[in-house]
Amino acid sequence: MFSFFKKKSPPAPAADAQPTPAAAPVKAAAPATVQAPAAAPATPATPAAHGAMAWLRKPFGSKDKAAPAQLPVALATAADATPASARSGWLERLKSGLRKTGSSITTVFTGTKINEQLYEELEEALLMADTGVKATQWLLNDLKRRVKESKATDPAAVKDLLAQGLTELLQPLEKALVIGQHQPTVVMVAGVNGAGKTTSIGKLTKHLANEGASVLLAAADTFRAAAREQLTVWADRNLVEIVSQEGGDPAAVSFDAVTAGKARRKDVVLVDTAGRLPTQLHLMEELKKIRRVVTKADATAPHEVLLVIDGNTGQNALAQVRAFDDALQLTGLIITKLDGTAKGGVLAAIAQERPLPVYFIGVGEKLEDLETFSAREFAQALLA
Repeated sequence: MFSFFKKKSPPAPAADAQPTPAAAPVKAAAPATVQAPAAAPATPATPAAHGAMAWLRKPFGSKDKAAPAQLPVALATAADATPASARSGWLERLKSGLRKTGSSITTVFTGTKINEQLYEELEEALLMADTGVKATQWLLNDLKRRVKESKATDPAAVKDLLAQGLTELLQPLEKALVIGQHQPTVVMVAGVNGAGKTTSIGKLTKHLANEGASVLLAAADTFRAAAREQLTVWADRNLVEIVSQEGGDPAAVSFDAVTAGKARRKDVVLVDTAGRLPTQLHLMEELKKIRRVVTKADATAPHEVLLVIDGNTGQNALAQVRAFDDALQLTGLIITKLDGTAKGGVLAAIAQERPLPVYFIGVGEKLEDLETFSAREFAQALLA
């Protein structure tokens, strides 16, 4: 599964800060409470707490090498380092999840000649997969160039050339999420209703906790019924603390969480916000307010602003990216629910028109069904 890569250690602090109650910048009905996990263990040893970490896959069988202290934190790329057995299992799940999207595309290459009719059928299949007009045109032009240069005549070889072109198009989206350059690293998570924000936060929390990182959750979704309870379940399951406030102001909860995270020297603070549509302007203003208030708690925060996108939304996902990016200056994306969708080509549209890093993709409900994004793996799975 996930692993972290430490690059350099910041100077050790002189003394541990004592936890202090956070003063919320916005008046709330009741002070936010920091809940300890249901069965809280003794303070865990957190090797990750004192070093910069990145989501990294290590080459199978290789050994970690200590990086020179003067080097900046390296951003991990995708599929170089999860153990081979775990990686192959993920690839199979990815292929299975993308089958609906890829089947209509791969059918084009079944026992046909390489002519204009093939390109027309491929164009239609790509558009049906919600690849978008611009990305489809780019892929077709790139494929024709590759076919001409390689003098390919076999349909299977042409399909491989398409996979190479798709990999090249998606490459700018492949980037690692770095944890540890700031303490705490504040990650704000936004998205529309039902995209899978809270579940994604729960899965990330589990993987972070498994790697020894200390995590604090902020239940800033005070709008949806049972949202706080759902996040509390994830906090208890992963033995991490949570800051919540029944019926409180989301900005105040976020402020309290970041302040508590600094006082307790947590590695990561994950802020869960309420789902909203980009057309709900007053709710988008609330998101902007949360971001401003988080910055008051920590002048460098939020360090990451992630948008969770439902893979089933197709081209509408591109509109969501534009709207949330304009409002929040997004730093990355999480694409969920790619399993069973016929619209997985939207990643190509995002790469062509708004190339934000895709940190993670999800192909199911299980913990292991969320993984870091690899352009090459995605292209191969789509056209398998």
